Amino acid sequence: MGTTGLLITAIVAVAVLLVAIIRLKLPAFLALLGVSVLTALVVGIPLGDVVTTIVEGMGGTLGNVALLVGLGTMLGKLIEVSGGARSLADTFTSTFGEAKIIAALTAVAFLLAIPVFFDVGFIVLIPIIYGFAVALGADPVKVGLPVGGIMLAIHVTVPPHPGVVGGAAIVDADLGWITIFGLVICIPLAFLSYYVAGVLNKRDIAMLPETARTFASFRASMLASGTGATGTPAAEENESAVVKAARENPAGSGSVMFFILLPIVMIMAGTIGGLMVTEGSTADTVLGFVGAPAVALLVTTFIAYYVLGTRRGVSSADLGSALDAGLAPAAIIILVTGAGGVFGKVLTVSGIGTALADSLSATGMPLLLALFLVAVVLRVSQGSATVAIVTTLGLLTTAVVGGDYTTVQVALLVLATGFGALGFSHVTDSGFWVVTRFLGLSVADGLRTWTVLTSVLGIAGFLLTAVCFGIVTAVGL
Repeated sequence: MGTTGLLITAIVAVAVLLVAIIRLKLPAFLALLGVSVLTALVVGIPLGDVVTTIVEGMGGTLGNVALLVGLGTMLGKLIEVSGGARSLADTFTSTFGEAKIIAALTAVAFLLAIPVFFDVGFIVLIPIIYGFAVALGADPVKVGLPVGGIMLAIHVTVPPHPGVVGGAAIVDADLGWITIFGLVICIPLAFLSYYVAGVLNKRDIAMLPETARTFASFRASMLASGTGATGTPAAEENESAVVKAARENPAGSGSVMFFILLPIVMIMAGTIGGLMVTEGSTADTVLGFVGAPAVALLVTTFIAYYVLGTRRGVSSADLGSALDAGLAPAAIIILVTGAGGVFGKVLTVSGIGTALADSLSATGMPLLLALFLVAVVLRVSQGSATVAIVTTLGLLTTAVVGGDYTTVQVALLVLATGFGALGFSHVTDSGFWVVTRFLGLSVADGLRTWTVLTSVLGIAGFLLTAVCFGIVTAVGL
């Protein structure tokens, strides 16, 4: 099949995938696998090699993703069920004062989003968002919009989140450099999220009736108790041992900050330390082991299991039940990410990736921009940032791997893809519904606020990545 035929096949395959997910409402996992098999048959991959290609695509992606997503989910769940998120918010509030309460929560969200997936992290923070809104006498959207913006930016660019980890696995990118640059770029984006959300929130936005009722009940309960507690005596009698421990003995903010920062410090130590020792030496081997993201998360999760769990009086059985429940959503994320890797593998083996890379090279479009734009198109079309990142890097694997780029440059190419998947969140994105429903936004108001905010952050993140790429290229790093 010639270049034109391969490109047409790729376009049709992506179109069928989007129709299957958006219009036919097929599960993303099933749609990705089905389209992958059909594409493999159409492009002429030998029948006996189709299953092998699928297994290789799934295994190659999940080798990294499954470990990091599973461990990241468990660490986030430990922070959640220990009451640590609320303690951290309280500490930031007392430190910065009521006038900076939204900025304080945005800072909390930045830290919490590193080990916690976006949907879960945002939901965990909802009681804190509501509590801060009550203290300010404002609607939840005033507090929650900048929080959601920076959490999503972290989710698409900083390991252990599945999209960036899966994409990195496809092009063999260094997760340490991705983590370093992802965090560095997201720091100014946190300030931008705070500022842009403030501009978008200048007008009053009517809450949806059901959200208004929920928020009114929360306010009444909080004001009646005078402590911000949301439980009732009857509810407390039926609460689990994990919930009771969080209410009676919540984890301290210092402990939570330690567990959020520990894996990041270990990963960065392995990456930066590796540059300061002789390659292949014992020190290099040890630093590489300590700085491996899976090892960093495993060590942190074990320590957190004791400090945030059993040391606070929660039995291993009760804690294990809570963690197992938290892994159920992660299983879906892992499978969808793996299926995205299968689709990318089929496109690569078929030669579609090479044809697309050649076509883009002929247009003279820089690869950094091409990755961003392809990710934007996929994000807008099917909603999932994870699928957009993994599919984009699968499509352009040949251009990335064969482009004679340095390790640092490849990390920045992955980040450019992530920022393409950040913007333009709308009705096809599950995160759009999580944010708008909890903050009481109608679809129209969600498009005017949340969609605009994520788009601004995605474009700004890409521009900052392009600046970093230019600097790195100039200095030869």
